[in-house]
Amino acid sequence: MTSDSDLTDPGYLRSFGRRQGKKLSPARERLMATLLPKIAMDPEKSAPDQFAPDIHSLWLEIGFGGGEHLAAQAAKNPNVGIVGCEPFIDGVAKLLAQVDQEKLQNVRIHGDDARQIFTCFQDGAVDRVFVLFPDPWPKSRHHKRRFIQTEVLDSFARMLKDGGELRVASDHMGYVRWTLSHVMAHPDFEWLADRPSDWRIPPEDWIRTRYEEKALAKGDACVYLCFRRKARA
Repeated sequence: MTSDSDLTDPGYLRSFGRRQGKKLSPARERLMATLLPKIAMDPEKSAPDQFAPDIHSLWLEIGFGGGEHLAAQAAKNPNVGIVGCEPFIDGVAKLLAQVDQEKLQNVRIHGDDARQIFTCFQDGAVDRVFVLFPDPWPKSRHHKRRFIQTEVLDSFARMLKDGGELRVASDHMGYVRWTLSHVMAHPDFEWLADRPSDWRIPPEDWIRTRYEEKALAKGDACVYLCFRRKARA
């Protein structure tokens, strides 16, 4: 895992697998060619400058999959600018289709590793970060590729405002334990759970992802971890 200072190093460890699945439909190919350039994040500009003036807060979703959660949150929160990161091209195309259909104006997309645009976010600029059902990289030799790492948490702590929220969800218990051990060991975060229902039941404004629906249909348990950025000294 690289630090913020060498995110552009081509030798950094990827936290994701393949980039593309089946061939895109002609309609989605058109959206990739026409809509994506209009709402793609510019890594040379600050995130607030890439949204309309009426956007009063920023959320960041890392690994948005098919975009169901991101698009629904954007529709429900039109005054929140939501930046979504997803290296899987099929997922980017699916989100573009939803943005186009719903005429969403408050979505920006980075179709690659989220760490590449961390510098777009000023200190304390982000209200909420989502890492929902990330690749668990279950083999021990691949744990170094898991997205939740100390260096990433350092970046989250810098970007999140005091009281900002980090939400992590997973159906892989090994990844849940990994996340808890790393976040709880970090001095800038506190876990908001007081009782088992706090991590067994998602927050009130939760929107299920397609992956989550499949996991629940199989009878797999999903865990919802909510952490708060502590106040700066």
